[in-house]
Amino acid sequence: MSAGLLVLAFIPALAQVSRMPAYPLITHNPYFSIWSNTDKLNESVTRHWTGKEQSLLGIIRVDDKYYRFMGGEAAGVLIAEQTAVNVSATQTTYTFTCGAANLQVRFTSPLVITDLDLLSCPVSYISYRVVSNDGKKHEVAICQSVSGNLAVDQPSQQVRASAYNQNGLVVLKAGTIEQPILQKKGDDLRIDWGHVYVSALAASGARQYITRDDDAIASFMQAAYKTTVDTGVRLMLNTVLPFGTIGINPVNRFLLLGYDDIYAIQYFGTNLRPWWRNKAGASMDGMLANAGKKYAAVIAACNATDKKIYTDARNAGGETYAKLCVMAYRQSIAAHQLVKSPQGDLLFLSKENFSNGSINTVDVTYPSAPLYLLYNPGLLKGMLNGIFYYSESGKWKKPFAAHDLGTYPIANGQTYGEDMPVEECGNMIILAAAIVKAQNNPAYAKQHWTTLTRWVKYLAEAGFDPANQLCTDDFAGHLAHNANLSVKAIVAIGAYAQMAGMLGDPQASAKYKTMAREMSAKWVDKDDAGDHYALVFDNKDTWSQKYNMIWDKVLRLNLFPQKVYDTEIRYYLTRQQAYGLPLDSRKTYTKSDWILWTAAMSDKKPDFDQLVNPVYRFAVETPSRVPLSDWHETTSGKQVGFQARSVVGGYFMKVLKDKMNPLGQ
Repeated sequence: MSAGLLVLAFIPALAQVSRMPAYPLITHNPYFSIWSNTDKLNESVTRHWTGKEQSLLGIIRVDDKYYRFMGGEAAGVLIAEQTAVNVSATQTTYTFTCGAANLQVRFTSPLVITDLDLLSCPVSYISYRVVSNDGKKHEVAICQSVSGNLAVDQPSQQVRASAYNQNGLVVLKAGTIEQPILQKKGDDLRIDWGHVYVSALAASGARQYITRDDDAIASFMQAAYKTTVDTGVRLMLNTVLPFGTIGINPVNRFLLLGYDDIYAIQYFGTNLRPWWRNKAGASMDGMLANAGKKYAAVIAACNATDKKIYTDARNAGGETYAKLCVMAYRQSIAAHQLVKSPQGDLLFLSKENFSNGSINTVDVTYPSAPLYLLYNPGLLKGMLNGIFYYSESGKWKKPFAAHDLGTYPIANGQTYGEDMPVEECGNMIILAAAIVKAQNNPAYAKQHWTTLTRWVKYLAEAGFDPANQLCTDDFAGHLAHNANLSVKAIVAIGAYAQMAGMLGDPQASAKYKTMAREMSAKWVDKDDAGDHYALVFDNKDTWSQKYNMIWDKVLRLNLFPQKVYDTEIRYYLTRQQAYGLPLDSRKTYTKSDWILWTAAMSDKKPDFDQLVNPVYRFAVETPSRVPLSDWHETTSGKQVGFQARSVVGGYFMKVLKDKMNPLGQ
């Protein structure tokens, strides 16, 4: 056994987040996403973000005693005492006292946003670090069991499992017998094709075997490391990692947990493989071997990402704000799938988790955008490319942008029952302009200029005083004369003018800049309700968050006077509830992503903090133990709907605003 295997130490993560409504463990995409919904890792069964059981069970033997440190109830074993949990952008780390040994368990999903190879890698690490806590030597082994349910939609589906050795690894593999590739679409679904893989370095002395789930613990306690079943339901993939005799020097091991979905997305009739399979000769065995060899380098890259995400957010908005951004990071990325289109374009396709299951929804892309604009605008292009293609290919024939590309994972065209013309045109134009500004290069706008021009003409005609239509807050129902939707149209027209200027078309730039300025002046006059601005133009007794206005500041369009921002923020602070600012005057529920945008509209730190702090209070006090919900009740902190969605990428708006508007410029 090599020395490197024994002494590869954990690099301590920054003390970042110690409480969440649910804790991310394995986070890659909407189908490969496992969470712990309790504060202690051994208080409950681990689950897919939808709530279905996807059990990860961990037992440690210290001499002749057995302790459960991961997963739900298990007969015949003691319960390890969890002493801490720390969540950073890419990693979740737990520490335990297990009798005479201390155990640290770290889950690392390598979602390094600047590195597409790592971001698309379908392999997570579970790392273990054991040390004696009484100065004496002890014999230690860990059994990590992974349920075959990771590869099914319903636990009644038949699974086939196998074990083999490859590339210096021991490997367990399981998948459904049926293998219905891309045969289902919808929201509350799990993947039931492809295979889950559990792997460890053969040099570590790891032993692997397959049992039924109710036999996993007994087989470990009896040292009966033999496969007893390879086909059926509720199978358990077991890996025993020997630590040998441990003392005061820590001993480390790691496990690889991966998923090969073979084909990930159907895109206008073509089945697309996941991004990592675009390389010639790519295979799951190769990915596992590479992940094993690059363990130290990947952990170092994740540590650097964790530090940057936290530090950037703290510098922009303070400690509490930074914690919210850390909570949002993995969730937002893992609500997407990365593939390449038949045309060669990157596609980064979102799923509307616990919303309606749509794929690549434009008004989900819009709130998600700040995280990606900040760290990898190419991924935001990947969120827009499919929508542009839909129009430019002639498959979508309407003069405004589509709402979505279908129902996940089938992207064959819009399936949402109603269009959102002003909403989606505004979103697409604003985000295209944001990419151009972030990259200081108008090439992306030039590529799609004909389409953007068609959409801005639609907004010029229909955007100022929107008809009775839906906006991104469609759960609130139809609304005519929506002042916040009008803001979006005005900002989009101004953003188009900015792009036209960068493309060397002064005539179009002047035309649309004048239009946007005239509209904004008209808006200020029409929507003025005295101490605030109204929800709708024709009712001054209403109010709403004007979160769309933040892009006026981010893009430096200077369309709305500072008085509007100051008036709105001052009014919002009088309307706050215990868990945040309501969305508008109709209900007391809110959208936390929009609150973070609204807060970023203020240049005063005390006002920003007053708006942000109740959102953090919601995140740590909500009784709804699910991956972070972006739609909650401000009076009780309970989830109203939605969970595990990508829109929490919008929490990064303050970081984006500061980056796009450096001090002194």
